[in-house]
Amino acid sequence: MRRDVFQAIADPTRREIIQMIATTPLNVNTVAENFDVSRTAVYKHIKILTECGLIVMRQKGRERYCEAQLERLQEVADWAELYKKMWSARFGLLDNVLAGMQVNDKKPGRKK
Repeated sequence: MRRDVFQAIADPTRREIIQMIATTPLNVNTVAENFDVSRTAVYKHIKILTECGLIVMRQKGRERYCEAQLERLQEVADWAELYKKMWSARFGLLDNVLAGMQVNDKKPGRKK
């Protein structure tokens, strides 16, 4: 089953795993040691990240390493950008309204 990248970032543990391996691949045991949950739970998070395409597992000798594939996060950035543009436009309109209200309050003869 191919999971959605939004499922990957929905969980704080998975976000932390992504952050841990973003700059350098780590073996699975090293990742698991950083959490207060069972190794099985960490493996399940890693499995979801793998299914989402954010992690690739590489075998080096007897160790399995988690390597980040962060290109898929662009999908999240693109989605968020749509809302950023919308809210920026709305806040721009609000700024104009507030600026107009301040001008009206400063007109001579106007009582507060």
